[in-house]
Parts: sequence; C-alpha cells; structure tokens
Amino acid sequence: MNASLSTLTASISEAADAIRARTAHRPELGLILGSGLNPLADEIEGADRIPYSDIPDFAPATIAGHVGQLVIGRLAARPVLIMQGRSHPYEGLSPRQATFPIRVMHALGVRTLIVTNAAGGLNPAFAAGDLMLITDHLGLAAMAGWNPLVGPNDDSLGPRFVDMAGAYDPALRRLALQVADRLGMKLRQGVYAGVCGPTFETPAEVRFLRLAGADAVGMSTVAEVIVARHMGLRVLGISGISNLAHADPETEAHADHTEVLAAGATLVPKLTALLQGILAEMPAL
Repeated sequence: MNASLSTLTASISEAADAIRARTAHRPELGLILGSGLNPLADEIEGADRIPYSDIPDFAPATIAGHVGQLVIGRLAARPVLIMQGRSHPYEGLSPRQATFPIRVMHALGVRTLIVTNAAGGLNPAFAAGDLMLITDHLGLAAMAGWNPLVGPNDDSLGPRFVDMAGAYDPALRRLALQVADRLGMKLRQGVYAGVCGPTFETPAEVRFLRLAGADAVGMSTVAEVIVARHMGLRVLGISGISNLAHADPETEAHADHTEVLAAGATLVPKLTALLQGILAEMPAL
C-alpha cells in the first residue's frame, strides 16, 4: 500500500480508538453543526464531550461559532455523534485533512450523515432565517481541484471514481419534507453552491451562481459529502439561510460573519425541531 494511504488508515484507527476510550455510546448517525448552530448539541442526552484537541489528527476549530468538540449521546432516542464545529480548507488545511473526521465517523460505525451549514441565500424568494433542504450541490471548489479525493485512492475506504448522482439521499429528503409538513414548518429546497472562501461573494459572483442554478452558497459541506459518499454513507443536508447575498454592485449592504452567527438564534429552534422529528421517524439504520 502507498505509504500515505497506510498513514491515513493508521490515523483513522488511532483517532477512532481515542474516541471509543472516552465514551460508551456507539453512534450510528453523525451530525455536523455549522456556524451559529452549536446550541443544538445542548439537546443531547447523556452526552460525552471530547475536545478536538484530545483526538489525534483532528484539526482545531478556529472560526467563531465553531466550538470544536465532539458531543456523543442520544438525540430523539438515537445514538448520535455531533461535530460541534468543523474545519475548513480556507483555514490552511487540505480538503483531505478537513474531511478526516468523516473518515473517523465511518470507522466508529456511523452510516448516515446529516450535514448542516449557515449559507447565504441566492434565491430571491428566500429570507434570512429560512431552512433549505439541500437537493444537490455545485462543488465549485472541488471542480477546480480542491477535491478531498485527489491523490492515491485507498480501495478499502471507497472506489477511485464516485458517482455523486443522488448524493443527498432521496428517501431521507422525503422524510424531512414529511416531518416539516407535520410541524407546519416552511422547508425550502434548493441547490447549494460550495465555494472555498473565506471571502464573501462579489455581486458578479452572486449573479453567476444564480445563473448556474444555485439557491444558496457557503464555504463548507461539499467536501464532507464527497468523502461520505466515497465510503457509502447516506447523506442529508440542511442549510440555514443566515443572510442574503447581494447581486447589485451598487448595494451599500455588506455581509459579515457576525450576521451569520446572529441568525443562529432564529435557526436553531427550527433546526432542532426538524432534526428531532427526522431522527424519531427515521427507519433503523
């Protein structure tokens, strides 16, 4: 085996062993919380909390709104592992490093992944505070070469070439829509554009993304979904629309991360209710 692949496999095993030593829970579902969405982890019952700094090869979360710890316990009576914050390639990591925790989740027995993020709204019909069910993505950074699968492939983890059609599991999306309907909750649907960041989009880029068919834009998620699908995990994605992207070059409005974090206060209660409903009705994994 290629030396780098051997190192990756060993690192995954070491990190998984370190987590198992700190918890008796055996999670079957993984959940990643985006910017401003960390309070959802407070709903976990019997939680064991493990800082990323205590897990070999886990990168620290350096961005405001990302706590940087695993929370493992039960949510809606299901054993779950929550990433309370994530790392991004724009922090100086390779896409492969940034998605390492997804590999470790798989080694721990996770077979379904729910990814959440705070995203800028591109669709003019959207409003800040909306939830959007991700139906598909435009992986602009991945298409340009920042793909976590670039480099030697470990066939024991997944195939060299990964089919990304239906990456966001249709059955899980149907379930999410049914739960939202029962809750009387508006759940938008749309395409998520994944860009590298850390700059917010120019008005010209906003117009380009709209023309390309994107409804929301953010700086995470796509690489995580690629790695999850590489290993055969089922994926559900939900964006919290934290701000509206500006297409007018004459606008005096400006996007900033403070706005993104503030939107979490509106998004977290809705996202919590939706996820608890989904987990309660999700078939056995």
